[in-house]
Amino acid sequence: MELQLLAALVLGVAAVIAIIVWSRLDAFVGLLAGALVTGAVAGVPATELIEHITTGFGSTLAGIGIVIVLGVMIGKILEETGGADALAKMFVRMFGKGREDVAMTATGAVVSVPVFCDSGFVILHPLARSLARRYGKPLVTVSLALAGGLAVTHHLVPPTPGPLAAVGLFGADLGAVISAGLLMAVVLAPVAVGYARFIGPRLEPHLESALVPESASVNGSASADGPGSGGEAPVGTTKDGRDISAEPADPPVSASLALVPLLLPLLLIVGNTVTGAVAEGSRIAEVFSFVGDPAVALLIGLVIATYALPRRGTPRKTVIGWLTAAAASAGMIVFITGAGGAFGEVLRQSGVGDALAEAVSGWPVPMFLMPFAIATFVRIAQGSGTVAIITAATLSAPVVHSAGVDPTLAVLSACAGSFVFSYVSDSYFWVVTRFTGLSGGAAMKMWSGMTTLLWLASLPLLGVAALILG
Repeated sequence: MELQLLAALVLGVAAVIAIIVWSRLDAFVGLLAGALVTGAVAGVPATELIEHITTGFGSTLAGIGIVIVLGVMIGKILEETGGADALAKMFVRMFGKGREDVAMTATGAVVSVPVFCDSGFVILHPLARSLARRYGKPLVTVSLALAGGLAVTHHLVPPTPGPLAAVGLFGADLGAVISAGLLMAVVLAPVAVGYARFIGPRLEPHLESALVPESASVNGSASADGPGSGGEAPVGTTKDGRDISAEPADPPVSASLALVPLLLPLLLIVGNTVTGAVAEGSRIAEVFSFVGDPAVALLIGLVIATYALPRRGTPRKTVIGWLTAAAASAGMIVFITGAGGAFGEVLRQSGVGDALAEAVSGWPVPMFLMPFAIATFVRIAQGSGTVAIITAATLSAPVVHSAGVDPTLAVLSACAGSFVFSYVSDSYFWVVTRFTGLSGGAAMKMWSGMTTLLWLASLPLLGVAALILG
């Protein structure tokens, strides 16, 4: 590999990591700075470099930005209307007594497709506490099963922002990634349940009731600097005054109704992929190519959620407020995704991507594991799984594309690498451990152990996917 291009790559990646980890700036600025550094060192003329950045930013968001915002909006409405609670109660009834941990994992896996992990855990943890108390289950077991279910689909299944961004950056088919991610999640869910059953009883004696967060807002806004988000709610209550240890009242929304805005868009998107493959050119394929387009499918789901889930008489102003808050929370994910596309475009146009692909083609490590390795490092370095996925996709896309790696496999690889070792730099670590009541080594055994096990378990699954997808 030419020395100048190697220096461009190394310095660009170093700039991204340094800004994300050690500065007060975020991943959006870090990725743009990395693109500038890479292009400048590679010798790209200034005017062309700016053009590559704007082109990469715009083309990436053209395909994925709308979808990210719509997915977050659906999740927000499920939170506010009680749809997530309804799904939890449905799964408890479905799996029956003695399988409360399985029910909570299944609930988390479904709810986390459109809802962020932090929010889903805060919403559903009162039910977990109630189940543990009512059926004599270790609280750590039930809480950890819920947290694991939330994490599995959050890391693997679009329209969760991280996997969705990776789909756009790798140019993968969204329906294929949803199908493959769901299959992988189904296999990993028993791993989450098994670890919860193993470690839960062993950690139960270490519970500390004093660790109940001072304000458990439904936004799950714990940060990497500490467990609580601050606020005016009394100790042990949510901002609406509810005791977090008490099971919430029956939600006003039925579980079957709450499932519709979740499952219908996924079915339409997958239907688009299937009909395009087996009935290309037919009338039904044309219909699904429209309604199964990710933006249209999620728009349909949002319209259903907006009009079917809120309680009758809910003011229009209230619903608009939910959607506005959702758009605000999605904004930074959209910008980070666009900046990742800008960096990727610079890597491609400067020749760095092709040169790196040629240089590493003889390495003994399979090329499909490059996104996995990058995501692993970034996750440990800065904590956010979403940022790890986007960064891995950004840096590896030119290389895996040149090496002929299947885009779906590349997405799964980046997503699986982002599981690894969640600890104090990850806000979800604090939400899970402090709501449960663990600190120190016990907290790390609980959640860092779970995420690392999921990371390890995903490796053989990636090997199987590589054999199938080629």
